[in-house]
Amino acid sequence: MTVRVLFFAYLKDVTGTPAFDLQLLEGARVTDALAAVVTRWPALDAQLVRIPVVLDGRVVEPDALLTDGAELAWLPPVGGGAAAADEPGVRLARLTEERALTYEAYDRVAAAQIAAVAREASARWPDARIALEHRTGRLVVGEASVAIAVACPHRAEAFACCRYLIDRVKEAVPIWKREEGPSPGGVARWLPGHAYRPTDDA
Repeated sequence: MTVRVLFFAYLKDVTGTPAFDLQLLEGARVTDALAAVVTRWPALDAQLVRIPVVLDGRVVEPDALLTDGAELAWLPPVGGGAAAADEPGVRLARLTEERALTYEAYDRVAAAQIAAVAREASARWPDARIALEHRTGRLVVGEASVAIAVACPHRAEAFACCRYLIDRVKEAVPIWKREEGPSPGGVARWLPGHAYRPTDDA
């Protein structure tokens, strides 16, 4: 059987490819796929055992059974949301160092998680009307990466809901960001992220 294996962020840098088709025997499990992947790319051995594995959009245990046509991905710590820290001084310092950010997403899972995070917030603030979007691709300093709009009967509730949404986006949505240096051709690096904590409502 054939399993499609996807790579994101620094894992893609190691493999040199965003995806490949892995041939396995019927009855194979995620552990069998892991063994095949690290045999091909030994540098991933210490990485993949420490991060969650997603099978057809859902986090699974290593002994999960695979099926023909399944889609498999190990997810590095995620890092959607704004590029800079909340403190104004830190934000200013970072903006002077950054030239651009490139956001990469596990598209279908990210879309499902964004919708699920909005539903999660709606359950906490039933009167809120929520709109939530996250951009991907290359953005220069000053361009917005996330758009959140919340309408509530009371302003404090709207602000609390907005804060909840951005915090959950940072940990529940599989998006990664790569930072470019201040000069063209400078060193680019994947920024540290959060452990992937998806909502179960996706």
